[in-house]
Amino acid sequence: MKLITWNCNGAFRKKYHAIENMKADILVIQECEDPARSTKQYQDWAGDYLWKGENKNKGIGVFSRTGCELNHLGWNDDGLELFLPCRVGNLFNLVAVWTRHANSPNFRYIGQLWKYIQLHREHLSEDDLVLCGDLNSNKQWDEWDRWWNHSDVVQELQEINIHSLYHKVKNEEQGKERTPTLFMHRKVERPYHIDYAFSSESLFEENQSSIEVGGPKKWLEFSDHMPVLFTIAC
Repeated sequence: MKLITWNCNGAFRKKYHAIENMKADILVIQECEDPARSTKQYQDWAGDYLWKGENKNKGIGVFSRTGCELNHLGWNDDGLELFLPCRVGNLFNLVAVWTRHANSPNFRYIGQLWKYIQLHREHLSEDDLVLCGDLNSNKQWDEWDRWWNHSDVVQELQEINIHSLYHKVKNEEQGKERTPTLFMHRKVERPYHIDYAFSSESLFEENQSSIEVGGPKKWLEFSDHMPVLFTIAC
């Protein structure tokens, strides 16, 4: 199965045609509008989808493009931002992520995911799982006196057999990624790797799993983030 995670940088109603050409089964889109409160053309295109957000113009959406049913999982987020857990068909659980500042003086961005893991460790490990999205984080920003760094989150996921597909497929270390997923302010001289796809070990097979990151030449026209297309054994 093919999935894409992409922070579209808003106005997805004008951009979905570009991402659709990548022929993914499931799209996880950050900073997209709620189709129910947008244009009819966007609503018609959205089909089977789930969406969450405080602002109708910038939330997180999961879209099924090949008929696979999506069902929301009733996991409490305890005010954390921004997580959308769902069941994809009868195949696996998916947690769509767009970590936010969340008005938290201490647990911002990756701290939100760290807290979410503490809240739902049992749920995350009870079935096959994909967790993907814009984490706004990288190991290079770890702070020595903080216990919920990027590295801590990666380690906690690994302890329940959930691993970063990019790092497994590319055989690169966290914090030493050679392929950026973000070009800050759309400037190629400001590259960062902050978008990720994690999956259960059971969904990874060397001859089936793959991951590709879009390039700036095409995608900077649409967003400062590059789409991440990945394949799982499902």
